[in-house]
Amino acid sequence: MVQNKFLLWSLLAWYLALSGWTAYRPVDPEFWAIASILPALVVAGLIAMHRWLPLSTASYVLITAFLSLHTVGVHYTYAQVPLGTWLDQSLHLGRNHFDRVVHFSFGFLLAYPMEEAFRLLAHARGWLLYYLPVMTVLGLSGLWEILESWVASSVHPELGITYLGSQGDLWDAQKDMAAAFYGALLCVTLLMIARSLRRSQPALQPQGTAFESA
Repeated sequence: MVQNKFLLWSLLAWYLALSGWTAYRPVDPEFWAIASILPALVVAGLIAMHRWLPLSTASYVLITAFLSLHTVGVHYTYAQVPLGTWLDQSLHLGRNHFDRVVHFSFGFLLAYPMEEAFRLLAHARGWLLYYLPVMTVLGLSGLWEILESWVASSVHPELGITYLGSQGDLWDAQKDMAAAFYGALLCVTLLMIARSLRRSQPALQPQGTAFESA
């Protein structure tokens, strides 16, 4: 228990330190401010609900990993993340695909925490444990694209284009949603395989693992 608390505090400290670094001279301060609101609310909500909804250590690690990727992205406005630029130049991709990586990570990294939340709060069982996270990821991805369009239409055009981050791709919103969808599908598929293998070897099944199914 002490080790878990230390890890959780370490994850929070890491996120705060990373947020502090990205707050220093971001490429576009307005974009950084707008795109940092929702993650800050998520972190505050997780802290407030920690006793009511105690997720596993694995879930908190996955959530922190996604938020870290997002935080780096908003510092550079996604389209200018150095790693994505290097990949574009090396592989001739035609655009900076760091935003696609983050959307895929949204599905892949957050599907399990969502599955765990459905299991703890709604007592979901069976196929619903895998269906609900995928549909939630797809729904939230669509909602995010709608929110982006609202912000883009409410601020000055330059920031709106930056916030959308389409980089000239007509189908950017649909591709972002598809990336998150594929990430969630991959996550739940791996969960199903892992749990199926565990059931086939009951003598070797560890007790109380992060991926234990109810």
